[in-house]
Amino acid sequence: MGQSQSEQDEEVTLTQIQELYRRFARQCPSGKLHLHEFKKIFGINSGSTAEASAYMENVFRSFDENQDNTIDFMEFVAAVHLVLRGKLEDRLKWSFKVFDRDRNGCLDRNEVKHVVHIIYKIKGHGSKPGSENMTPDQTTDRIFELVDKNKDGQISLEEFMDGAQKDPWLLDQLSLDVKPCGWFLEQRRKNEEELKRKNSK
Repeated sequence: MGQSQSEQDEEVTLTQIQELYRRFARQCPSGKLHLHEFKKIFGINSGSTAEASAYMENVFRSFDENQDNTIDFMEFVAAVHLVLRGKLEDRLKWSFKVFDRDRNGCLDRNEVKHVVHIIYKIKGHGSKPGSENMTPDQTTDRIFELVDKNKDGQISLEEFMDGAQKDPWLLDQLSLDVKPCGWFLEQRRKNEEELKRKNSK
């Protein structure tokens, strides 16, 4: 799920980022992006899996800084920059927000298991290195075993950051990768194919 900074820099060009901004302007001329529009920008539609849709709902919530159930242009710009160009520490803080569904500043087992379950469904069971034959429950248990230092059944941001940066397996489990660039490129490919079909008629 994780990518190195250099891989991201090579993968994401300024033109691609500008295209995401243009897409925002096209999707929501009002300047406010609602959940269904946000999903559309990233290629989530009625044919997408329930897991992919649920994951993007978590992502949308994490970007909605003022909690008004919309993302304005500045929130969108900050979000795209963070996910595509942000430092590891910043991306981990964002990942923590995605896990923290009730926004209380700490993670319980249900919150962690919810995101782990979605990712297993999206990525395919056991597809992550070191996760072979582990269920979402087992992965969640292992995360808590390694991260919950004071054994209070909650993971604080400090514990989350500390654990992710010390253990490669934890980093892989906890650093979420939205891959908007991947979705963007896929959508672009589909649009180009559609244009070719229309032009060939």
